[in-house]
Amino acid sequence: MIAQDLESAIDELVRLVESARVIAPFTGAGISTECGIPDFRSPGGLWTKNKPIAFEDFLASREMRDEAWRRRFAMDAQFSAAQPGRGHLALASLYRAGKAPAVITQNIDNLHQSSGIAAEHVIELHGNNSYALCLDCGKRYELDWVRERFSEAGERAPDCPHCRGYIKTATISFGQAMPEREMRRAEQVTLDCDLFLAVGSSLVVWPAAGFPLMAKRNGARLVIINREPTEFDELADLVVRDDIGTVLTPLIAH
Repeated sequence: MIAQDLESAIDELVRLVESARVIAPFTGAGISTECGIPDFRSPGGLWTKNKPIAFEDFLASREMRDEAWRRRFAMDAQFSAAQPGRGHLALASLYRAGKAPAVITQNIDNLHQSSGIAAEHVIELHGNNSYALCLDCGKRYELDWVRERFSEAGERAPDCPHCRGYIKTATISFGQAMPEREMRRAEQVTLDCDLFLAVGSSLVVWPAAGFPLMAKRNGARLVIINREPTEFDELADLVVRDDIGTVLTPLIAH
């Protein structure tokens, strides 16, 4: 059902939330745009300005590794200054109330953690942009450490001092394998819920986009809150195409 007006949409959303036993929130870039973080696919999004660097190119080319880190540090002001928005706070409220045991997210901005959801209960399907990992030994590196060595070397990406492996933001790039543990956890949360909230996702990136369909097929109610239409709208019990923060703010009291 596509909501015709905002007031009735919010009333129906609140009713569904109140009647749900277990809620599985699933978030995409749209929940973070009001926080100053641009999305990827929309006009003016990050990928309209810079073609994403594929994982195989990152591995194969020193120049691509250098460019990847130049891009990351160029975005630093946006990411470091961002604070959780109304949508994040609403989902954190559901989490604190015991309605949502975890949040599944395609986002890499760390804002769910900043909103008060414990890191172990944020299932990051596409990783996290706030720190880095060695691709070989798995050692974690903070961005300040990478930035200092990147600058000292004349904007050259540092390698791991321990094993000489390549250091990359802890995100999942095109062509990089999805994290198996997080995918299994997301599947379990999806199958356990009786209400699935897809928030701010275009639902076009697979396999992550399959979770709303999995929830619906398992008998859960499906709510899609997104500015633009998605290919799953016809399957949803409620579709709200309005400002995400405005739609979710009433949930903070529930």
